[in-house]
Amino acid sequence: MPKMKTNKSVAKRIKVTARGKLKRHRPMAGHLKSTKSAKRIRNLRKSRLLSKGFAKHAMRLLGL
Repeated sequence: MPKMKTNKSVAKRIKVTARGKLKRHRPMAGHLKSTKSAKRIRNLRKSRLLSKGFAKHAMRLLGL
């Protein structure tokens, strides 16, 4: 059976931490920043861990 291919769109968006957790960036921070408050833009810069439910799905897409 052939090897499972890594989903490249997921691989570009999600990084695996040293402990094996999955890290992602916050959405909505790319453009239209003039309508967002400084506090909101500052908080969008922070990365978050994936929820357990989606982390399981993303691990399969990454081939881990």
